[in-house]
Amino acid sequence: MTEKRPTIVVVDDSATSISLYQFSIDPLAINFMGFKSPDEAMPYLQEHTPDLLFLDIIMPGMDGLTFLRRLRTQENQKNTLVIMVTSKDYAQDRYIAKQLGALDFVIKPLRFKEIRDLVCKYVDITPPTKTEATNK
Repeated sequence: MTEKRPTIVVVDDSATSISLYQFSIDPLAINFMGFKSPDEAMPYLQEHTPDLLFLDIIMPGMDGLTFLRRLRTQENQKNTLVIMVTSKDYAQDRYIAKQLGALDFVIKPLRFKEIRDLVCKYVDITPPTKTEATNK
């Protein structure tokens, strides 16, 4: 029997940020999906429920909070674990994110270890040992 690998989804308009997430969780046994806009992510999220979603707030077009509000209307996304990510720490954004059921709220710039720690905290996965992380 094969064990189901958790899926992490990132929606962020920065290709550099998406790469940072991908490299940060590379040592973990996780499926990764990165999308540069809510419009790109929506078709995937209508069909799939990730184990954890990192969602940037400040994006051109639809911002992350509006996207989360729309996402929560979908039956398969009502309980998805969401971490909001932003470069601006506004109290009203934290309030809205909490009202929409966001699990956590983190400020950019994120670091490799911080991303990996968040994933290990919220997803049922064991962090790699230092040797495993170094060898990857």
